[in-house]
Amino acid sequence: MKKIAILLMTLSMLMVFNPLQSSALNSVTPSSLVDPTAAKTARVNVLTLRLQEIKTMDKSNLKSSEKKVLRREVRSIQHELHTAGSGVYISVGAIILIALLLILLL
Repeated sequence: MKKIAILLMTLSMLMVFNPLQSSALNSVTPSSLVDPTAAKTARVNVLTLRLQEIKTMDKSNLKSSEKKVLRREVRSIQHELHTAGSGVYISVGAIILIALLLILLL
């Protein structure tokens, strides 16, 4: 039983790390295209400025329909900012898997 478990763990580790090694062999060729991150940061700055304008706006004299339009705009801006973010997200299952692997290997 132990041999099968060790064999399965070894096989899964070989399958996980094999694509990483093969993709490291490919070299990246420079391109003459414009860097899209500069355009993204400019758009993010514009959106955050608009959010600040909406937050500082005096909403006490607005009608309910105007407030509803502002809420929709804020939600759409926040959704766009969330999708434009280039963060690394790790799911709970991945964290549990990493913890189990660390416990087994150490």
